[in-house]
Parts: sequence; C-alpha cells; structure tokens
Amino acid sequence: MALVVAGERSGVGKTTVTMALLAALTRWGDRVQSFKVGPDYIDPMFHQFITGRACRNLDPLLTSETYVQQCFASASQDAEFALIEGVMGLFDGASGREDVASTAQVARLLNLPVLLVLDCARMSRSVAAIAHGYRSFDLRLHIAGVVLNRVGSDRHLTLLKEALEPLGLPILGVLRRQDEITLPDRHLGLVPTDELPALGKLCDRLASLAETSFDWNQLRPLLKTSQTKTPPWPMPAVDAKIQNPKSKIRLAVARDRAFSFYYADNLELLEQLGAELVFWSPLQDAALPEGVGGLYFGGGFPEMFAAELAANAAARAAVRAAIQSGLTTYAECGGLMYLSQSIVDFDGNAWETAGVLPTAAVMGKQLTLGYRRAIAQQNTFLYRQGETLWGHEFHRSHLTHSSENPLYHLQPYAPQSPAIPEGWQSPTLHASYLHVHWGAQPEVAARFVAACGNRLTD
Repeated sequence: MALVVAGERSGVGKTTVTMALLAALTRWGDRVQSFKVGPDYIDPMFHQFITGRACRNLDPLLTSETYVQQCFASASQDAEFALIEGVMGLFDGASGREDVASTAQVARLLNLPVLLVLDCARMSRSVAAIAHGYRSFDLRLHIAGVVLNRVGSDRHLTLLKEALEPLGLPILGVLRRQDEITLPDRHLGLVPTDELPALGKLCDRLASLAETSFDWNQLRPLLKTSQTKTPPWPMPAVDAKIQNPKSKIRLAVARDRAFSFYYADNLELLEQLGAELVFWSPLQDAALPEGVGGLYFGGGFPEMFAAELAANAAARAAVRAAIQSGLTTYAECGGLMYLSQSIVDFDGNAWETAGVLPTAAVMGKQLTLGYRRAIAQQNTFLYRQGETLWGHEFHRSHLTHSSENPLYHLQPYAPQSPAIPEGWQSPTLHASYLHVHWGAQPEVAARFVAACGNRLTD
C-alpha cells in the first residue's frame, strides 16, 4: 500500500500536510519515497529536502499510464513507506470534461487509497456535504479518511466531527490554524528550497506538529509499502543505446538558484545512456566545465536573478562561444530565456543574457500554462519531422521575436485549439518553452547523448 494525499481544491494545504507526514516519518528513521502528481518541479524539491530521496513525478499525460505504474513500483520497492502528493483538486485534470492527468486518475492506476485534505477555515456542517460529494463522485476511488485543516478552536472541531460522524469517514488528522508555519510563494508557485535558509527549522516544526496531529495507528498501515522484491510493473530496459561509447560523455547541466527545474527521471535516464552529468552555475562559475560534449539548461527563475546572470559576463560569453562553435545544447523555458539577448524583468529593467538567440524575454502579468501536444516541424538531433509528444508550459514571459524556423507546432489539450509555432533550433541547438519528461520516450534522451558524443568524435 501507499497513500495519495489529495485536496478538495488548490490551496487547502495538501503540500503542508504532505511535508508534515514526510518529516515525521523521516525523523523516526523510516525510508520514505515520495511522488508528485503532475508536471510540478518545486513541490518535489521540498519532498527531497525532507526525505533525502529524489521525488518522482507521476503524470500519465506527459509520460503514459504504464510509465506511471512502472515508475511508482520501481522507485518505492526499497522504501518502507510511500506517499503521493496530488495536484489541484482531486478530480482536476487537463480538462473539465474528464480527469486525465488528475490525482484521481493516478490513484486509480495504482489502486491506492486517498487521504482527502479539507480546508475547514470558514465552514462547519458543510464539511459533511463536501466529504460526501468527493466520496460518492467516483465510486472507483477509496477515500481512506480526511484531514481537517485550519481548524479554529475546540468548539469548531466539535462541530466538524458531529457533521462528519454520520458518514463514517475516519478523521485521520486535525491541523489547527498555523499562521506561523507558511511557505513563501511568488509568480510561479512556491519559492524553491535553495532560497529558504530556514527551511530545516520549518521542517522540524512540521515533524513535531505531525507527531501529535495525525492518527498514526491508522495512517502507518496505509503508508506502508509492500516491499516486494519484484515490482508488479517492472521498469522496461532502455532500448535506445549509444553505439559503442568508448567513454562517458560529459554533459554540463546548469543547476543553481536560477536553473533548478529538472525531472529526476530525465537526469537518471541520461546517466543510464552514458552521460556523466557535470553540474555548474551560470550565476557563479566563470567558465564551462572542461571536456563537455553538450549543454543542458533546465527551467527555473532566471528572471529573479537576471542582474546576477548579467554580471557574470564571463559565463555568458563562454556559453555563447560554445553554442556558436556547435556544442550540442538543449534548453527549456528558463534556459531558453537565458539564451536570448536579454531578460526584461517585472520592473522593466533589461539585463543582458547569453545573446545566442535574436530575441528578448519580457516578463509580464499573463500566465501561459497547460499541457501542449507538440508536433516537430523540423528534423533535429532530438526529433524527426512530424513526430508528436506531450509537454507542459508554465511561464510569465514572452519573446519579442519568433523563430522563422520553429521547432514545434504547439496545440493546447482542448480540442480544436489552434496550433502555435514555437521554439528555436539549429543543427546543434534545441531551445523551447516546452517542458518535456523523457520517461516514456527514452529514445529522445538517447538521441541527445548520441549528439553530444558525435560532437566529441568529429
């Protein structure tokens, strides 16, 4: 077994509940494997900070239903407990017509019980109607119990318990209002862990809170993994191989406070395929790592550190020279922004960046968000013309100029939505706003590593 932590909607406190559960289990010395439903990068950082283990994203649209099952089984087989944090509300997915890519879909795929977090701050008896509705909406799901969050007083708790009693639905946790326990956020969600020096103390407080706020006699059996030696959905062997690699191919991965959005599965897949990942910082390092065959820029918050990125002129020049010389480069979202001429921040200040692409990235109020079906428009080192894939966009910037030879045509999940040209490419460059998970398409990662290897042997 394992447990899925779901919310009745966004903002009810499921991340806080998840962190509290993980912190308590880790304090007791248990091996805990966590997962996050959806394409989120930041919540998994908090999970990993607590457990010391890479959190895995479970997204059946970005990958596949089979991959979700395989990933869960493989990652949790050596853990004592497993916990999955949901996304948005329990039944919220890629559209309003169905629950594709929702927490409910993942719970059904894995046949796991759900712990429903309810925000009780401004209601009493109505809590029963909400709990009853969620339990009866999809009878294929098993709601194991509820967590009552933001309870105001003993009297408030009594009213909530009296309302829920006729349902026979276990109350597995009660969290009082904790105004002093907050996770700071900004325009794309929570502030990442590397920017929170006091996070360790906060997690200690959450662990102490969890020890007394949850019914552990009922929760521990629900969280306990089966610990079978052979997972029911074994991970497939990677079919795509690099042809006779003579040595590890060094791949420079930008990772610091500005660039931190990477799926753990993507990085591990690259290593399986013969890449030696060499992490470096565009904020602090003056030069690229030596002897690398490629560059990998993930997403992140380059707009928040644009002044520091601009001040590191040596790194910007090194990246520009390397790409212009033909070094194989893959860049997503924040990485794309860094490769532009400049980033214009929310205050209208323009900061120089690597200067590879003839465009600038301008921050704005409009949020571009959602799943995208991408159709490759060119033969590149990653894709063949006409190949399709699913990705995800999440940004508040836009580019001042579009590519004359776009990588993709992007189509939102909604049917009959117009396709939008997007992305920049050259024989050795792939730069796009699209975030992609390679778990179900290992051949794409293999093409990337192979292209880096070709560079070294040319």
